[in-house]
Amino acid sequence: MATKLVDLVYWRNMTRTGVVFTGLVISLVSLFQLSAITVLSHICLGIMCITFPLRLYYKLLELLRWNPGVHPFQSCLDYDSSLTDKETVMLVEEVVLLIAFAVTEIKRLLFIDSMIDSIKFVALLYMLTYVGVLTNGLTLVITAVIAVFSLPLLYKKQQVRIRKVVRAVRAFVKRIKKLCLGVYESVRPPPSANAPKPALAAAPALRQKAKSK
Repeated sequence: MATKLVDLVYWRNMTRTGVVFTGLVISLVSLFQLSAITVLSHICLGIMCITFPLRLYYKLLELLRWNPGVHPFQSCLDYDSSLTDKETVMLVEEVVLLIAFAVTEIKRLLFIDSMIDSIKFVALLYMLTYVGVLTNGLTLVITAVIAVFSLPLLYKKQQVRIRKVVRAVRAFVKRIKKLCLGVYESVRPPPSANAPKPALAAAPALRQKAKSK
């Protein structure tokens, strides 16, 4: 399953990926005007408008004895899309673990287990409120589908340039961190001179132990 998804995302089979990508985008765009049930029904009707005439054509050829009774979609019918018991158990376990992890993380963020993480979560939610005003969930899904089918291929073709940009950004962030640390060190008050030094404080105790021995 994972290998097939990777093949689709990296356009290793242009025809199959093009059909899947075009179908997904058209279906999602159609949901702006029609309900999900209507879109699904029209998709199935469109597929049957192709398969039904072809099946009748092959059946007619079979009746005229011009075709030895070959089904035009036999490869699709023979394709085994069922899951074995082991694959089903693994898939259910992965889904359950993912849901449990999501619930645990949301609970941890909502009930302030870590102040820093909860502040980041609040900032994310605040930005999402503006995103919700500007767009809706369906637009985000369409954007995500386009990104999934385009960004990996773009990275594969422009890998060297992207790595150079990433290295430059990391170097810039590192310089900013060093600058901030330098400013903090210059502003931070010096340590108190009256504070006892650990080595000097521990020296008399060590001498007393040596005398007792």
